[in-house]
Amino acid sequence: MRRRDFVQGGLAVAANAALQVPAVQSAAPPRRIPYGSAVRGDALVDDFEYRTALIDRCQLIVPEGVLKWETLRPSEDRFDFYYGDKLLSFADQNGMKMRGHTLIWYAAMPEWTKSIRGGKASEKALTKHIHTVVGNYKGRIPSWDVINEAIADDPRGSDYLRPNLWLENMGKGYIETAFRRAAETDPQVQLVINEYDIECVGEYFKNRRNALLRVVRDLRDRGAPIHAVGFQAHLKGQHEIDKEGVSSFVAELKAMDVDVLVTELDVIDNLLPSDEKQRDEVIAGRATDLLQAISDANQPTAILTWGITDRYTWVPTWFTREDGSPNRPLPLDRDYKAKPLMDAIERFTTPA
Repeated sequence: MRRRDFVQGGLAVAANAALQVPAVQSAAPPRRIPYGSAVRGDALVDDFEYRTALIDRCQLIVPEGVLKWETLRPSEDRFDFYYGDKLLSFADQNGMKMRGHTLIWYAAMPEWTKSIRGGKASEKALTKHIHTVVGNYKGRIPSWDVINEAIADDPRGSDYLRPNLWLENMGKGYIETAFRRAAETDPQVQLVINEYDIECVGEYFKNRRNALLRVVRDLRDRGAPIHAVGFQAHLKGQHEIDKEGVSSFVAELKAMDVDVLVTELDVIDNLLPSDEKQRDEVIAGRATDLLQAISDANQPTAILTWGITDRYTWVPTWFTREDGSPNRPLPLDRDYKAKPLMDAIERFTTPA
């Protein structure tokens, strides 16, 4: 569904915590789910077709990197909002909303942060960052990934959290602190914990879901203001979606009054067939299975892909195909033609 159709259908994307319209009566049709994409600033400036595709199809955008510490914090005392403000202006001018990504992540940290030592200094730095960044966009960014990728690659026993600056200096309480600081800065914003590899069949994926559920339960037990879990959904095309496991996971979150959204959907296709038609069908099928498994337990508040066109994707950097053919992980091909993945997404973002 094109953006203009979405708006004409009666829904402007709400600037509220849930990124959705208010609850409707059970007899009414399902709510429309906003669709969005991660955005690269260079492509936005240099590629007219890219800009047009975003305007035409998206109700949401999220910056790929310009709100991460590495770009936003050139020094301890300086915040550079130039690029983030530019993207937000683009969204505002075209009737979109922009998600915030991300306040706390173990990666993309500037060199100067290596000097942060000790619990008090770390909490001070974390608080300053969240108060300043969320405060700068208060009332304008309706949803933030507060914590990105908190779960260890292979979570086991007490070692279920990923080592990082904040865990080493503040312990696991850094997660609760980050959510509380974000909430006190903008009480209306949707606060999200965002994670990858929680979607597919296998012990590895199951263990990561369980570890994430452990974090969410702990936050809820402490009364921390967590509102949603983000499925990054960088799906590995060769793996089946654990439909039962995902639905059960989402149902447990719903029981805690925690929503879900899909934040970075694409399908990594380096091990899928060479035939493009066959490959596209598998990619669309994986996405459909995930979105259906989530929706069976609780409708997601938003669906975003990590890019909109195969012309601009991170996938070939790490998952180049051995046959030399280009990767096709996103809804539009390199010429901006819609693929089955786009059709699959639209089946969930457009009500029957």
